[in-house]
Amino acid sequence: PPAHSRSDWIGPPDKLSNLRPIIFYVPPEESALERRLREARQEAQASNQRFWARHNRAFRQEKEEFIYSRLKAKGLEMRDESGQKATLNAEEMADFYKDFLSKNLKKHLQYNRDWYKHNFRITFLMGQVALVRALRWLRWRKKNVKQ
Repeated sequence: PPAHSRSDWIGPPDKLSNLRPIIFYVPPEESALERRLREARQEAQASNQRFWARHNRAFRQEKEEFIYSRLKAKGLEMRDESGQKATLNAEEMADFYKDFLSKNLKKHLQYNRDWYKHNFRITFLMGQVALVRALRWLRWRKKNVKQ
């Protein structure tokens, strides 16, 4: 982002995770509480990035292996005569999706727990930052009204 930017910047989707990375704005006079909030957001982003990159990599690999094994069982190759990649029908792929989700249920449940923990922490810190800013504004307003 340009040096004069005063906001977060969101990048294009990551090739592995499909998540859009965020470059967080760091104000010049960032308070300790604001820094904790930004770092919590960065930590949540990094955690999401790691999980979805691993998950998507495993998904693609297992999907290819599933397709290969089903095609091989039918006596077919990965590519047809015209060079096109061979595919399975929707019912066969539904079997894969169901099995993949069932096999990864515990990972998804753990991810959801972690996601909620990150978001509750971020929400709590955002509330604290908003309260501090509101109190600072009220003190400033009270001081300026008296003058």
